[in-house]
Amino acid sequence: MIKRIFDATASGLGMVLLFPLYLVISLLILMRMPGGPVLFKQERVGRRGKSFTIIKFRTMVLDHHGGSVTVCGERRITPLGSFLRKYKLDELPELYNVLKGDMSLVGPRPDVPGYADKLQSKERQVLSLRPGITGPATLKYVDEEILLSQHPDPVKYNDEVLFPDKVRINLKYLEHQSFLLDLKIIFCTLLGKQLNEPWMNE
Repeated sequence: MIKRIFDATASGLGMVLLFPLYLVISLLILMRMPGGPVLFKQERVGRRGKSFTIIKFRTMVLDHHGGSVTVCGERRITPLGSFLRKYKLDELPELYNVLKGDMSLVGPRPDVPGYADKLQSKERQVLSLRPGITGPATLKYVDEEILLSQHPDPVKYNDEVLFPDKVRINLKYLEHQSFLLDLKIIFCTLLGKQLNEPWMNE
């Protein structure tokens, strides 16, 4: 209950305070990436496996037909989109998802249906959590797109290495979850620091 009250209050306040930034980014997208929507919407899997529509600022060209794994330097990502993704500004509209209750400020990143279907037995416990804008796995792999670009088969590396490790970390987060831990994760995210918790490497 405390977490949900904090999420709703912080996300609502954040949307009000960040409104000028929302406006600037929206205008830049309209000018630099004309002919398409300002916002990007996609189906994701949320708490208890329920689907919801995530909202972000658009960072890619239209009709790119790309996969769900994104690699740094891809042509489908525009120069402005690359800047927004680098500083996580594309994720600011997700505060609306938090306000609605689809997401939390802290939790596992919401997967597309195909990846959520890969969760097996105990791994599906992560679906008991609301997905988050940030979380321990997000902090560990903050430079995920750069890391993927360094491997010859990014999709294989993601499926066999990154995705399983994220699931492991999210299960550990579920075991150690607390309001104070969430605050620590939020501050680490805002300050650009790594989360140093012993259980992350167990």
